[in-house]
This record gives sequence, structure tokens and C-alpha cells, in this order.
Amino acid sequence: MNDSAILLVDDEQAIVHMLDTILRKEGFNNIDKAYSGEQALAACASKKYDMIVLDIMMPGQSGLEICPFIRRTTDAPIFFLTAKSSDFDKLTGFALGGDDYITKPFNPLEVVARIKAQLRRYMRSREDDHGSTTVLSAPPFYDFGRFQLFPEAGELVVAGEPVSCPALVYQLLLFLCKNEGRIFTKSELYERVWGETAHGEDNTVMVHIHRIRERIEQDPGKPELLVNVRGIGYKLIRPGERNGT
Repeated sequence: MNDSAILLVDDEQAIVHMLDTILRKEGFNNIDKAYSGEQALAACASKKYDMIVLDIMMPGQSGLEICPFIRRTTDAPIFFLTAKSSDFDKLTGFALGGDDYITKPFNPLEVVARIKAQLRRYMRSREDDHGSTTVLSAPPFYDFGRFQLFPEAGELVVAGEPVSCPALVYQLLLFLCKNEGRIFTKSELYERVWGETAHGEDNTVMVHIHRIRERIEQDPGKPELLVNVRGIGYKLIRPGERNGT
């Protein structure tokens, strides 16, 4: 994991250099730095990163403005740093493609710990997608009519067309496909897919549920496949099986 390519983006050079120093002490040496949204876009266009730490409030193009463009080219985790702390701001960041969020001022050691956790999940998802071990009892793909998920290829096909899918969105959808028809609470989904104990992570799960619906549902506002069971949680069903939700 220590050879992971990391991009640090913040117009406050002191913060960038502080995180760079701490990460290097932890053994990370493949670190690039950018001090504006424009520099970050140029860096992402020329190099593939495994983790991007992105400030929201920057002169010129903000982190929220460039995040969708970065997300089009990579599934790597995007970690927001910002002085904003409202739930609306957090949900906006998640909806635009962010995977984690921490407000300033922050404990740099906590940030590094969370960067490591995000990298572990990302590397694990890549290994799951491209690993050579084949489970004979697993189906070659999951077919839900409108969409198909191909685990060995790491591919989502919707209405006959390949659809890009960030790593954690893909892992959540794969988990739901493997457990078709079973109801999971938001906390259960977070613990099973993110691999950590849920501590107020409902918004994270809800945003990723929304991202899945944007991809697989004909009308994300009226889901027919990934449905909510009132007061309990979510389940993935086949078309026409929505009775009782």
C-alpha cells in the first residue's frame, strides 16, 4: 500500500506540506502536491492516483467544481478537506463523488489514519475485481433484467451499455446482488461493505444508494430494483417483485 500514488490539493501550502511530511514518515513516498483546482486537474490528466485529498474552498476552481471532472477519469477515493461542516455541505461533497470528509481544523494523525483506511478499502476492491481466484459456486454474472453485473470483469452493464462505477459504489451493488432479496439496515451495509463499525455513517450509505439508483434505475426517483423497506432498510429485487415494500 505504501507505493500508492497520492495527490494532495490545498491552496494552503502549510497544510499540504504538513500532510506530505506525516505521510512520508508513514512510508508513503509517491506523493504529488497541487495548490489550486487547475493544478489538480492537470495532475490527474497526466497521472493515475490511488488517493486524492482535495480541499473544497480554493481560489479559482473549487474542490466541488473539479471533483466531477476528476471522478470521470478515476475510481480512486477522493477525500475532502474543508472548513465547511454542515450536513448539506457534506452531502454535496458525497453526491459529487467524494468518499470521505473531514473539517478544518483537524488532527493530522486522524487524517492520515483515515487516508490509510480509504486506501486499504480501495486496494482490496481492486484485488477483488482483478484477483485470479475463482469461486466455482459463484454465478458468472448477475442478471436483473435492466442491468447485469459481471464480477470477474468488474463491469456494470445497464440497458445494454457499459456504465462506469466508482469502486465503493460497485462493491455495494455487488454485495446487494449477492444477497438478492435480503433487507439490510444502513449500519449493516456500512459494516459489511466499508468493513468498519458504523458511527453515524447513514449519510454515506444513502449517498451510495443514490449513486447506484442513478445507474440502474429507469427513474431513480421511483426505484423498482433497489428499494427501501420503510423503517427497516434496503434490498435489491428483480423487476415486478416490489410487493410489501
